[in-house]
This record gives sequence, structure tokens and C-alpha cells, in this order.
Amino acid sequence: MTTHIGMTETELVQSCLKNDRIAQKELYEKYKKAMYTLSYRVTGDFESANDVLQEAFLKVFRGLPAFRGESTLGAWIKTIVVRTAYSKLRKDKQFFEPVENIPLAGHVDWGHHLDAEYLEKAILSLPQGYRTVFTLIEIEGYSHKEVAKLLTISEGTSKSQLFYSKKKLREILKGEGY
Repeated sequence: MTTHIGMTETELVQSCLKNDRIAQKELYEKYKKAMYTLSYRVTGDFESANDVLQEAFLKVFRGLPAFRGESTLGAWIKTIVVRTAYSKLRKDKQFFEPVENIPLAGHVDWGHHLDAEYLEKAILSLPQGYRTVFTLIEIEGYSHKEVAKLLTISEGTSKSQLFYSKKKLREILKGEGY
């Protein structure tokens, strides 16, 4: 039995392309936790997150021959997970809240006393479009341009969804005395 510990990313991809099941399992194990967390943050539902994770990794293994190494493997997988989660949300129901002519807000001061678990629950209670854009920008660090490309929306829609997600979070947190 071959072990793949200590392999470079390129070597791991090459082993996966040769249908090496141990390498495929290692790739999955290496990224599953982070990608599940991301899919859960986007979908807001454990069952949907599991479905997204499974479907995304099928896409990863099918798409590995097309992986050109222009980004890290993790970034490439993350893109697949985000697109898969977004696709699932779109199939389930309308995704984005309609908005028009929205002024852009600056940084939101959430306060230093917020409980992380409560904040996570508040984020998960956001409408799906708000939650997805908020997660991608504020938690995952994507730019509006990157979010627009990933979700096939305009940068303006990304900015408005972020604005309204922050506004909604303020309302949720204010209602709880934060």
C-alpha cells in the first residue's frame, strides 16, 4: 500500500489522475472540512451542505484533467464548491433579493463583545443571497469583482447584497441586545 504523505500538490494531482484511490482519498480528506464549512455557510443547511460537498468533489475529480495549476488546488476546489452551492440554491428557490439604487456602506463595527456562536447563527439566518455574498466577501475574503464572476452577477448586485446583509445583521443583533 502506497502512502502519499509529503507529496507536493502537483504529485498528488498526478496520482489522482492515475486513478490512485489512496491519493484521491488523501485529496478529499485534506480539503473536506474546509469545503464543508464553506458549503454550510453558503447553504445554511447541514443536509444541503453535505449534498454540495459530495457533488463538488465529484466535479473536482472529473475536472482534475482540466486543472492547470494557475491557482492553488485549494482555491480551485473552493471555486467549485461555491459554484455548486450557488447552483443548488438557485434550483431550490429565488436567490437574490431585488434591490435598486443602493448606497454603499462603509465598515460595520460589530462590537467586541459579540459571541462568535451567536454571530454565526445570525449570519445563517440571513436570506440566502445576502448570506452567500456576506460569507464570500467578509469571511472568505473575496473581492466584489471575484464574487460577481463566481456567481455570474454584477459587481453592483454583489455590493448591494453585502450592504443589505450588513443592515439585516445589525437589525438581528440589535434585537438581541448586542
